[in-house]
Amino acid sequence: MSETMQAVICHGPEDYRLEDVPVPVPGPGEALVRVEAVGICASDLKCYHGAAKFWGDENRPAWAETEVIPGHEFVGEIVLIDDEGAARWGVQVGDRVVSEQIVPCWKCRYCVRGQYHMCKPHDLYGFKRRTPGAMAKYMVYPVEALVYKISKELPPAHAAFAEPLSCSLHAVERAGITFDDVVVVAGCGPIGLGMVAGARAKNPAHVIALDLAPEKLELAKDCGADIVINIRDEDAKKIVMDLTDGYGADVYLEGTGHPSAVPQGLNLLRKLGTYVEYGVFGSDVTVDWSIISDDKELDVRGAHLGPHCWPAAIRMLESGVLPMDKICSHQLPLTEFQKGLELVAAGTESVKVSLIPS
Repeated sequence: MSETMQAVICHGPEDYRLEDVPVPVPGPGEALVRVEAVGICASDLKCYHGAAKFWGDENRPAWAETEVIPGHEFVGEIVLIDDEGAARWGVQVGDRVVSEQIVPCWKCRYCVRGQYHMCKPHDLYGFKRRTPGAMAKYMVYPVEALVYKISKELPPAHAAFAEPLSCSLHAVERAGITFDDVVVVAGCGPIGLGMVAGARAKNPAHVIALDLAPEKLELAKDCGADIVINIRDEDAKKIVMDLTDGYGADVYLEGTGHPSAVPQGLNLLRKLGTYVEYGVFGSDVTVDWSIISDDKELDVRGAHLGPHCWPAAIRMLESGVLPMDKICSHQLPLTEFQKGLELVAAGTESVKVSLIPS
């Protein structure tokens, strides 16, 4: 094994560079993993462009750190692990593994209550110096990480999709979907498609997908949507109201991160409906909060990461039920990370873009 490797390094907003860095050395109980694939997330793009959520503003401090290797959705093969780590995770050298995107402290109030995805220090791979990410040939899974085996029969990019899929499934769980519900999913990107698949697995009355791109709406059908609406050409509110005798949808899952999708959802929901927000926004959103309170008494819930949903996401991927060849549309070498970011930013040519370290 070489002592150095190529890695993408974040030096700040719009300053990501491909550099030669030392191969990380695992400590006691940790695992050294050869990265097979790493997906580029919309949050990676927003971090790259300097969104306040990551770099702070007058209302909040910076959360992301510089001199960090990005990448929080990944899969790899264990190349080095000691007996302690092997016993803890039930893995061995040669296993293909994924790790949840958050590395919990296991000591704060949230962690000890089982709410580890809200861990107070909140160290996610690819954003913090303590937890370098996967845009490199090798990475380390720390002692505190949550690690799962995943089938070697899956193409690498498909296996790395366990991370966004777990996030989608958590949003679906937050919605509390029942058999009679009409569920609307906003956005047919990677998160939205996972929401469609997760909602369909709950077997509600209808799963409706919204998007602007006809090809992504067709993909939503493959994931389980029985109704798709192109919001550029069709009146989504009229269609939903006609379908529900004028009441509105029971559940709205927002997966776009676009400000316009928020009032859209509030207006599509029935009284006492449920709104679940998963999107990561690059700018502030303004809505009439009286819709939430006085008009409809809505149940508005946030969703963050994919706690307790990784085994289900892995089972779904391994089952072959999802059209993963269509979802994982682009795989690029690590050297073309800038092109990958541009593809995600454009949003028209790709669905899920992944980098494949050599």
